[in-house]
Amino acid sequence: MTKTHDSSFDEHAVIHELKHYLPVQNPLKDFIHHNTLHAFQNLKFHNGLSRASEIFGYSVSFSIDEFRSLYKSGRIREDILEKVIVERKSPALMQEWKENAIFKQYGELPSPRIGSLRANWKRHYKIDLDSLVHPLLFRVLCSYLDQGISIWSFPVRNEGFLTSIREMERLSFTSFFRTDWPRRLLLKSDCKIEALLDILIGNKSLYKQYLFDQQFAHQGWSGMASLVEDIPQTLLDRKKITLQELIIFELLLEIDALDFRFGKNWQPLCKSLTEKPVDLFAEIPERELHAMRQIWQEAFEWSYYDEVLAGLIAKKQEVKKIHYASFQAVFCIDDRECSFRRYVEELDPDSETFGAPGFFSAEFFYQPEGGKFYTKLCPWPVTPKHLIKQVESKSERKKDVHFSKHAHSFFGGALIAHTIGFWSAVRLFFNIFRPTMGPAASYSFRHMDKFSKLTIENIHPGDTENGLQIGYTIEEMANRAEGLLKMIGLVKDFSPIVYILGHGASSVNNPHFAAYDCGACSGKAGSANSRVMCHILNHSGVRKILSTRGIAIPPETQFVGGLHDTTRDEIIFFDEGILSLGNQKRHQINLKTFEKALDLNAKERSRRFVSINTRQKPKTIHKKILRRSVSLFEPRPELNHATNALCVVGRRSLTSHLFLDRRAFFNSFDYRVDPEGKYLLNILNAVAPVCGGINLEYFFSRVDNQKLGAGTKLPHNVMGLFAVANGADGDLRPGLPSQMIEVHDPVRLLVIVEHFPHVVLKTIQTVPATYEWFVNEWVHLVAINPETQELFRFKDGAFFPYKPLRQTIETVSDITPLIEENIDNLPVYVLK
Repeated sequence: MTKTHDSSFDEHAVIHELKHYLPVQNPLKDFIHHNTLHAFQNLKFHNGLSRASEIFGYSVSFSIDEFRSLYKSGRIREDILEKVIVERKSPALMQEWKENAIFKQYGELPSPRIGSLRANWKRHYKIDLDSLVHPLLFRVLCSYLDQGISIWSFPVRNEGFLTSIREMERLSFTSFFRTDWPRRLLLKSDCKIEALLDILIGNKSLYKQYLFDQQFAHQGWSGMASLVEDIPQTLLDRKKITLQELIIFELLLEIDALDFRFGKNWQPLCKSLTEKPVDLFAEIPERELHAMRQIWQEAFEWSYYDEVLAGLIAKKQEVKKIHYASFQAVFCIDDRECSFRRYVEELDPDSETFGAPGFFSAEFFYQPEGGKFYTKLCPWPVTPKHLIKQVESKSERKKDVHFSKHAHSFFGGALIAHTIGFWSAVRLFFNIFRPTMGPAASYSFRHMDKFSKLTIENIHPGDTENGLQIGYTIEEMANRAEGLLKMIGLVKDFSPIVYILGHGASSVNNPHFAAYDCGACSGKAGSANSRVMCHILNHSGVRKILSTRGIAIPPETQFVGGLHDTTRDEIIFFDEGILSLGNQKRHQINLKTFEKALDLNAKERSRRFVSINTRQKPKTIHKKILRRSVSLFEPRPELNHATNALCVVGRRSLTSHLFLDRRAFFNSFDYRVDPEGKYLLNILNAVAPVCGGINLEYFFSRVDNQKLGAGTKLPHNVMGLFAVANGADGDLRPGLPSQMIEVHDPVRLLVIVEHFPHVVLKTIQTVPATYEWFVNEWVHLVAINPETQELFRFKDGAFFPYKPLRQTIETVSDITPLIEENIDNLPVYVLK
C-alpha cells in the first residue's frame, strides 16, 4: 500500500528543505556573491527558473515586452533569434514561433504557490498575522543578533535564542505575549513545532507548506538565522540561533495574536478550508510563456556572445613576443581591471599583464595590529590554516570624536550634541560642496599600513595561535608560489620588476561596501595578499625550491606588491625600499605609466556617471572621480561588476586586440604549461562559483530587484551591523541594491577557455560541483583550440563546433570618441 502524503510530518526533513531554499546572503562585512537561486542549480537553468517563478513568484527574466524592445533596437539580432528557435523547436516551426515571439500577446502567470495556504487567515478570519507578528519578531531577532549598534546587550545571550527568550519570559515583569496560553506553552511544555502546528493548523498534510509560507513571508530574516546556525563564525560577535528556534517563537507569537483577537473563539486553519492549495513542489505545467521567455533569453545572450566569439577569431592570434619586458604586472581577474590593463599595455607596449584570483594563491587569516578579530583573506569556501599578523604598524586609526558610546547617555549625549555635534554639523555642511575623506569612510588603503611588517614566514615550528599556524614554512611558500606562476603561465622570461596588484574599493555611507572589494578575498581588499605573495617570491629559499621545479627566477628580478583602488583609481605600492638601484629607476618610470593609465581609466569609467562630463581631460575627470568617491550623497560611488558577461581563461594574446567594454573577467593561463589541465581544474573550480556567482547575483537582482535584490539603497536602514532593511521593521534585503545593477544586462556568464576541447571536458568532469554549473547551463562554456583557433560550444555534456554568424567586427583606432558619446553598453570592437 502506498504511503499517503499526509501520513506524517518530519520536522527535521522540512527544516532541512527550508534551509535549502532560503537565501544565504552573508552579513555585510563578508558580502559574498552567490547564485541567488542556488536551490535550483541541480536543474537545467531554464527549468530551474520556471520552477522558481511559479513556486516563489520571482521574476526570472525580462518581460516579453522588454525583450521585444531590445529586438527593435537591434540588440537582439534577427539571425540569432531564428537560430535559437530552430535549435529549441525545429526548422518547420521557426516562422510560427518567430511571429509569436514578435507579435503574440501573452497573459500573466498564475499567482505564485508560496503564501497561498497562509493567506486563508485573511480570507476566513480577516486577520493579518504578518502585521501583528513581524514587527515584534524582527525587533527581537535584530536585538539578539546585534553586532554593536545596540546600547545594551541582549540579556542571557550566550545560552541560545529560545533559551534566552524563555529565561527572559520567566524572570521579567513584562512578557513578549499578550495572552497566557503561548506563555505557558513556552515555559511549561516541550514546545515542539508539530504540537504548535496542531494548535494552529490541525492537519499534518498542510504543516510543511505552512512553514514554507510563514518563513518566506520574511525570507531575509529566516535566511540569516539559517546561515548563522550553519556558520556561526560569520558573525564577529557569535550568536547561538537555529531556524527551528525562530519557527517556534514565531508560531507562539501567531497563537498569541489569534488568542488576543478572538479569545478562545478560533479553530485550527484546516477547519475553514474548503479545498487544499496546490502542493508547493508539485510538477510545473508546460506553458508557452515559459518557452517564449527562454527563446528570448537565449537570443539576447547569443546576440552578444556571437560577436565576442567572432572578435576572437577576427584575425589570426599571434603570441605577443617581447624579448625584454619593461615590467610585468599581475592583476586580479576582476572585470574592473579589464580597461586598466588595456591602458597600461597601450602606454607601454613592452609591458606584460596577467590576471589571477585576487588572493594570489595565498590563503590565510589576517589580523591587523590591535585588531580583536581575524579576517579571512581568501575565497569564502576555503578555510585557511594559517594566520598572518600585522606588527610594528606606523600609523594610527583615525576616529571621529562624536562617534562615541558616551553620546548615548543622557548627560553625555546632551553635551556632545551641543559641542562636538555642532562642529560636526558644520563640517557636514561644507562636505556637501567639497567632499573629503573622513575617518568613517571605508578607505581601501587603510586595510593595511604599508610601513608595517607582516609575520609571513613561520620561523619557529609549532608557533600557533588559536589552532592557526603563524606564517608559512618555506616549503608551503614554495608550493603557493609554484601554483600561482604555473596557473598564469609566468614561468620564464621574467622582467626586472614584477608587480602583483590586489584591488579594493573605497566608499562612504555605503552598507554594501564589502560587495565592492575583492570577492576572492571574502569581500576585503587584496593588499595583504599581494604583499605576502611578493615576499614569498622574493625569498631566496623559495626561489631555490622553484628552480628545482622548472621555474628559474633571475636574481635581478624583484616582486613588488600594490593595491588598486577601483573606486578612486589610485594605486599604492608596498615595500618599495627593497628595490635595487636599477629597479628603483625603472620603478619611477613605471609609476608614470600607471599614473597616466589611472587617469585614462577614470575617464572611461566616467561615461557611466551622468554627473561627469566625459569629454573633459582625463586628469580633470580623475579629480572629480576622487571627490565623488568620498561624497556622502553619492549612491553610486562606482558600478562594481555591473555589465559583467564574460570570463576568459587563456593567454593575453587571445583578447589583446579586442575592446570588451569592461565586461570580462581575465584569468591568465597558458595551455603549454598545463597540457593535462591540472592547473586549469583549479581555475575552473574557482571561476564557476566565484565569477558565476557574481554574474548570477547581478542577473537576478536586475530582473527582480524587489524579491531577489535589495531595492533602492536610499531608504536602507542598517540592522545590527549585519544586514539592511527598509525602515525599522522590514524584512532583511538579500541581493544587490538598484544602484549597482541599473546598467546591467541580465545575461549568463560565458566562460571561454583556451585549450583543447577534450582536455577541458575531462577537467570540468573531475569535480561534480563544478560540472553542475556547466552541464546545467547556469554558465555557458566555449573552448577555443589554441592551435587552429576553432571554437567549440559545450552543450548537453559534449563540445560541438561553433561558427559565429557575424562575419565581420568593426575596427577602431581610437576608442575615445566612443567613450565620450555613449553611456550604454558598447559592442565588441577590434583595436588597431
